[in-house]
Amino acid sequence: MTSATHLSPRLTSTTAARVLRQLRHDHRTIAMLLVLPSLLLGLLHLLWKELPSIPGRPDTFDRVGLTMLGIFPFVVMFLVTSIAMLRERTSGTLERLLTTPLSRLDLLLGYGLAFGLAAALQAVVTVTVATTLYDLDVAGPVWLVVLIAVLDAVLGVALGLLASAFARSEFQAVQFMPVIVLPQFFLCGLLVPREQMAGWLEAVSDVLPLTYAVEALQEVGRSVAATGTMWTDVGVVAGAALLALALAAATLRRRTD
Repeated sequence: MTSATHLSPRLTSTTAARVLRQLRHDHRTIAMLLVLPSLLLGLLHLLWKELPSIPGRPDTFDRVGLTMLGIFPFVVMFLVTSIAMLRERTSGTLERLLTTPLSRLDLLLGYGLAFGLAAALQAVVTVTVATTLYDLDVAGPVWLVVLIAVLDAVLGVALGLLASAFARSEFQAVQFMPVIVLPQFFLCGLLVPREQMAGWLEAVSDVLPLTYAVEALQEVGRSVAATGTMWTDVGVVAGAALLALALAAATLRRRTD
């Protein structure tokens, strides 16, 4: 039996390849990953495209739609990953895998790598659709939007893996969404500017990683080049994802009792 912290690049890549093969044959999940974010963004475009613009301010869709390019991948990847990992455990696959030289860290990093690649494809598709079909206007480079969207999705993957360690069924995995995802959505600064929140709510917002993802996207939306604030926010999101993966490796159970 291997240590939970032992890492083998070969076993990690093998795990990632296995997850990608499974994902390739799951057409509904592929549609959820690649099509759903663009469809939801299109719905927002239809809702807001006729709203009058305010001189000197970006259109509502340009402002909120840009932020949603980070939020949608975060939510979708959280759901998909938490349920996928839970299925591994309830089916007994996880227990069998961990009797091999594969460690928990290999397993979780393999999952993170596989879904990270899926997230990159998701981000490219969604950002391309948003900036072409929906005419989303971004002041900064589009590649920065893609980068932040990918990091948001990886954060969703990491938190989904962490949540799956505490769920006993797929229904319980979905129940973690209101606990982990919705508070971050409410307090990230999209609905109400953070400086207008009550002091204790702003303090809570300060420790939620989605806050920094939204702030990074807002920086790209109003600045023609990358800013120091944006790179700091990107570092916070990446650090939160790594911390969630480490906690998931420490708490992952072999099976569901």
